[in-house]
Amino acid sequence: MPKLKSKASAKKRFRFTGTGKVRAKQAYKSHGMIKRTPKQIRQLRGTTILHECDAQMVRKFLPYGN
Repeated sequence: MPKLKSKASAKKRFRFTGTGKVRAKQAYKSHGMIKRTPKQIRQLRGTTILHECDAQMVRKFLPYGN
């Protein structure tokens, strides 16, 4: 059986942790920072772990991710 292709867009946006959870960039951080408080901006730094229902969709796009 041939290898499955990974979605190139998903490869750029998601990473897997050592335990198989899916990490993604924080939402609400791409523009409109003037509307947010400094506390909100600080808390949106870095990455976040996706909920399991969202992670299942990502795993379909990255078949060899974990």
